[in-house]
Amino acid sequence: MGRAGFLIAILAISLAGALKAETPAKKYFGAAKGPAHMRPAPYGSYARGCLAGAVRLPESGPTWQAMRLSRNRNWAHPEMVDFVRDLSRKARALGAAGLYIGDMSQPRGGPMKSGHRSHQIGLDADIWLMPAMRLDLSRAEREKLSAVSMRRMKGAFVNARWGRFQHEILKAAAQDPRVARIFIFPGAKVQMCKDERGDRRWLRKIRPWWGHHYHFHVRLKCPKGARACKDQAPPPPGDGCDAAQKWVDDILNPPPPDPNAPPPKPRRELTLDDLPRQCSRVLKSR
Repeated sequence: MGRAGFLIAILAISLAGALKAETPAKKYFGAAKGPAHMRPAPYGSYARGCLAGAVRLPESGPTWQAMRLSRNRNWAHPEMVDFVRDLSRKARALGAAGLYIGDMSQPRGGPMKSGHRSHQIGLDADIWLMPAMRLDLSRAEREKLSAVSMRRMKGAFVNARWGRFQHEILKAAAQDPRVARIFIFPGAKVQMCKDERGDRRWLRKIRPWWGHHYHFHVRLKCPKGARACKDQAPPPPGDGCDAAQKWVDDILNPPPPDPNAPPPKPRRELTLDDLPRQCSRVLKSR
């Protein structure tokens, strides 16, 4: 986008550059088409922050393709872009053509209009569990091609599509020192716990979570020197296999509801006042 086009986009989302504190922040960040031309820096936390100096993952590479290009979510901190490149090469070594990459972040991070609460600081990425066998998909094909579910029995077990590739690519991701944690459906974590015969320390980073049966969600640690970035607390000690089994047991035999549990509160939309103060500067930056 040229400078003139960028200025038009900014004017479209904020009259005369005035950002209204009461406006949902997702409207501002969702409207930004390009990055803030600042030094790369994540501000805030994974679910309450923004991103300066984002880098776009190229739509296609020798071992990857970015999917759903219409969303404009193939942006991230440079460390995440490097991680995706590195992991996709490992997918090639496992016999696939590479990886299909789903949502990363918006050009300036921040809350999204739909789909995620996290992915706000450029350190999250969704990676399809289905190995890429073609890397010449057109833009139209990338919008229509469906990822493949790997779960069975509401996520308590893996299905027949799960195999060595899924186990090994998750293991490779978890062994990367840049990675903080990886989210995957509970049955997959339990299956990996059963199948792993070597060093099991990497399993600690594999965390069961709802959904995540079409893709796995990688979250990186805050980069070195990123003082305004807030890391998530590290996973509990141990390999986490017993906790994952508890998730599966509760899926198969759900505990009775707590009659004294308070009703869930509706989530309030985040505004700029909820985000780090640097995020207004990220939005206004040319």
